[in-house]
Amino acid sequence: MALYLYQAAYTAESMAAQIKEPQDRIEAVRPALEALGAKILVGGFPFGEYDVLVIYEAPDDTTAASVAMAIAGGGAVRSSKTTRLLSGQEWIESLRKAQGSQYRPAR
Repeated sequence: MALYLYQAAYTAESMAAQIKEPQDRIEAVRPALEALGAKILVGGFPFGEYDVLVIYEAPDDTTAASVAMAIAGGGAVRSSKTTRLLSGQEWIESLRKAQGSQYRPAR
């Protein structure tokens, strides 16, 4: 399974609703992600540009896209970003492939 990093910033309305009735939104969305075929591995609530961050596994990019679309369609986030993460083995394989690259920068 591939790894993905999902980061989102809540709308003002969503933040106000959470302040009024506090809850762990990562746990609240866990069943919805699982229904799509994804599994949350870890998550947290940073402060700054994004309000929630989740690392999850999904079988493919299409599933990851469906996760992002479902959350965006709910209207509780004003912005979000999904980043595909390479495993250590995938990173090493990419480095090895880069060794054979014919690319030469302009000088």
